[in-house]
Amino acid sequence: MGSSRLQSTVRRLYEIVDELEDIYPGRPFTPDGHLVGSLGECLVADAYGLELMPPSNAGYDAKATDGSKVEIKATQGKSVAFRSKPVHCIAVKLFRNGSFEEIYNGPGEQIWKHVSGKPVPRNGQYQIYLTTLRKLQETVESNERIPRIS
Repeated sequence: MGSSRLQSTVRRLYEIVDELEDIYPGRPFTPDGHLVGSLGECLVADAYGLELMPPSNAGYDAKATDGSKVEIKATQGKSVAFRSKPVHCIAVKLFRNGSFEEIYNGPGEQIWKHVSGKPVPRNGQYQIYLTTLRKLQETVESNERIPRIS
């Protein structure tokens, strides 16, 4: 890839980042882990009617209409990371076309039971595979899920 093409591509990326930050003021869309996380948070908030909290809010990213705290986890890979037990979690896999697949939507207690008793990783984050979250989702009752509105 030539440097002029690379520079042009990076410029376009930052133009898109600027546009996203205009749509969601105060939410960072820096081209790193924040980008995937912020995209997921915004897509999920819109789809489930959640109110986003300020970025880096400890333990949750949004509130449901009933006031419950919701941790949103988004990935394009095979796992997501948790530092602490969420009250409620919606974990999604993002796709390049802007859509996502719901992997888990339920109480954080289910997730935390899965990691309890395991040694805390060096970075303080438990990695949980999407395949594991899919299995945990099978144990969540429909009344324990936040309904999708769009």
